[in-house]
Amino acid sequence: MTMPPLPNLNLNNLKTIKVLGTGATGTVFLVHNLVTDPLAKTPFALKVVDKTCRYSDKRAHWEINVLNNLNENPHPFLPYLIGSCETNEFISWAIPYCHGRDLNVLRHRQPDNVFSVNIIRFYLAEIVCALEHLHGLGIVYRDLKPENILIQESGHVTLTDFDLSRKLTPSYTSLGLGSEKKTKSTRVAPVTGATRGERSNSFVGTEEYLSPEMVRGDGHEFAVDWWAVGILAYEMLYGTTPFRGKNRKDTYGRIVNMQPRFNGKSTPLTDLITKLLVKDPTRRLGHGRGAWEIKEHPFFVGLRWDLLTEVVRPPFIPSRDNIELTEKSAGIDIKDHFRNKKKRNSSLDSVSCNVSLSEF
Repeated sequence: MTMPPLPNLNLNNLKTIKVLGTGATGTVFLVHNLVTDPLAKTPFALKVVDKTCRYSDKRAHWEINVLNNLNENPHPFLPYLIGSCETNEFISWAIPYCHGRDLNVLRHRQPDNVFSVNIIRFYLAEIVCALEHLHGLGIVYRDLKPENILIQESGHVTLTDFDLSRKLTPSYTSLGLGSEKKTKSTRVAPVTGATRGERSNSFVGTEEYLSPEMVRGDGHEFAVDWWAVGILAYEMLYGTTPFRGKNRKDTYGRIVNMQPRFNGKSTPLTDLITKLLVKDPTRRLGHGRGAWEIKEHPFFVGLRWDLLTEVVRPPFIPSRDNIELTEKSAGIDIKDHFRNKKKRNSSLDSVSCNVSLSEF
C-alpha cells in the first residue's frame, strides 16, 4: 500500500484535474505531478486549506501530524501522507486517491439504498480494524460517517479526514490489555449551545452521529467511536440513522432518550447495534476491552480477522476513472478556485470561518 513520500510537494508542479469535494475552509482536488507523472497515471488527492479562515491552519497542521503518524505506523485501512507544503495563503497535503468514492455514494447504488448483511459485515470489520489501530496510537477519530469512509481501488476501505480527531491518553482496558487505569477524558462545551458555524465544523462531528455524552456535554473518550460504528451499521441496514428528528433539538433529544427501533425479530446484527448504542459509554460494547469486545460478538463469528487484507474480491471493485488530459483540459487554478469561492460565499464568510477549537 505504501509509496515513498514526494521529496517536495510544490503546487507549481501539480496540475489539477477536478474538484473532489469542498468544505468551509478547504477543497480536495484530484491532481497529478507534471514532473514525475505527466500522463497522470497515478493521480492523488490534494487537500488545500485557506489559511485566512480562523483556526484553519491549526486544524490543517493537526491532520498532517496524524497522517505523518500513520506513515510511521501504517495500516491497510488508513491513508498515508504523500507530501505536504505551505505557502502564505494555503496549507496543502496529498494522500492516495480512492477511485470508489465514499460509502454513502456506494449505498445509494444498492437496491433500496441499503447493504446486505454480508456486505455490512465486511465493511464493519475493516472499519473496526481501522479504529482499533487509531485507538492504539491514542487517537480518537470522532468523525465516523459514510462520507468519510472511502473505497480504495482494491475495494477495501480507508478512513479520511482527521481534523476532528483528538489525541487522548488511552487506558489499557480501552486497548484490550486489561488494566484498571482510568482513561483520561476530555471536557467539551455542550453541543446544545453551539452556533451554526460550530455545528457544521465542530470537532464533535456530524449531528446524527453524535453520542449521548457529547450531546449532554459530558467528558468523552474512545467509546464515542464505537457509538458511531453502531449508527453507521444501522444506516447501512435501514438507509437512515436511528435518531433523526424533525430538527436539531429533536435529534439531540432522541439521541439521549430514545432506543433504536428495528424491524422484525432480533438478529446478531441488530444485537450488535443495540450493544454499540448503549447510552452509558461505560456500558457500551468496546469500552471495556476495546475492539476485541466487538470482534468477539456473534455477528462476526467465523470471520478471519487476520485475512481481511487478503480478500481479493471485496463486495465492490471500483473501475478506474478515465482521465483524459488534453489541451482543453487545462486544469483548475487553485488560487482562482478560492477567490471565486469567497465571492460566492462572501455573505457567509464570517460563519464558515468561525470554527470552534476549544480543545486545541
